[in-house]
Amino acid sequence: MSLIKGKVLIAQGGGPTAVINQSFVGAALEARKFPQVTRVYGAMHGIKGIVNEELCDLTEATTHNLEAVARTPSSGLFSTRDKPTVDYCRKIFEVCRAHDVRYFFYIGGNDSADACRIVNEQARSDRYELRVIHIPKTIDNDLKVTDHCPGYGSAAKFVAQAFSGANLDNRALPGVYIGVVMGRHAGFLTAASALARTFDDDGPHLVYVPERAFTRKQFTQDVQAVFLKHKRCVIAVSEGIVDAKGKPIAEQFSGGERDSHGNVQLSGTGALGDLLSSWIKADTKITRVRADTLGYLQRSFLGCVSEVDAAEAREVGEKAAQYAIWHNLDGSVAIHRVGDYAVKYFLTPLHTVAQKTSEMPAKFINKKGNNVTDAFIRYARPLIGAMPTVARLSAPRVRKVLNK
Repeated sequence: MSLIKGKVLIAQGGGPTAVINQSFVGAALEARKFPQVTRVYGAMHGIKGIVNEELCDLTEATTHNLEAVARTPSSGLFSTRDKPTVDYCRKIFEVCRAHDVRYFFYIGGNDSADACRIVNEQARSDRYELRVIHIPKTIDNDLKVTDHCPGYGSAAKFVAQAFSGANLDNRALPGVYIGVVMGRHAGFLTAASALARTFDDDGPHLVYVPERAFTRKQFTQDVQAVFLKHKRCVIAVSEGIVDAKGKPIAEQFSGGERDSHGNVQLSGTGALGDLLSSWIKADTKITRVRADTLGYLQRSFLGCVSEVDAAEAREVGEKAAQYAIWHNLDGSVAIHRVGDYAVKYFLTPLHTVAQKTSEMPAKFINKKGNNVTDAFIRYARPLIGAMPTVARLSAPRVRKVLNK
């Protein structure tokens, strides 16, 4: 097999994560080791930057600078939400050919994988030697084939710690607390709210994900039952919860606003939390109800990075460079879980990941559809790394004298 001499181009797409820069830096530094690589470029603002030829030369960035960027959350090369149509990808390919790019690495979700697929097919059609590798990234954890996605572990760690703190607050001043978590079709991130539960009565006491139908009647009955038992209730709700017909509850107040991909706006405001709060107040006798929408805080929260997630994000970037430059292959890097807990990496064809998404397996959701199972905890707990410990006061009560 002859070596392909030319440039490397790296881009980042979609929502930022706390560890996406580990993947970009891993690919860049690994690529710089190969003598057939003439330069390593980065595209500013993803595929949009490629089309506009807004490129930077990562060959001249110091290792120290790149390592510092790797430890910094969010997309160091910036990102884009542009949808990769065939015509769009044709422009990407033309820029790659004009700049003698022979290795294209795109870090992102299923749409990014689809862009890789289209560009790869166009290069083959034009008989231009171009190795294309999709590097997985998404806090939603909804890509096909791979066991889990880099970016999820750190976002899950933030969600777990946020709900652990909310639970402590709620225990001190009881009431009902609702936290709305990102997740359009998959409930993995919302389910992560349960990962820091320590004591039997810890919240979240109820967890609702898009994979199960959500009804007002069952919801308020669930809340009433928990409140009667614990005199308080902490609830984690996915922004993408749907009714019995599969229609997002959020459509009731979104006004039909959609993004560039045609998706209905879900939790861009606090409206979903407010709606659920109003249902509880109207259908139960509970008056102290509060709701928060975690929003963008989940994606790139500084100082809340899973060491496991960071290491794996780094390695998928490094493996991308090795698969393309060393082995002359195209595909999407995927993670295979072995033992308890370790991973191996492999390459899957681009078409197996492109445009497809996964949902939480049924075994991760309890039969009532209002909580997660131990199977989910076993699956997700290794991904978030070390967690702070939570303690409770252990001291005997003093005998009452006046108020017996």
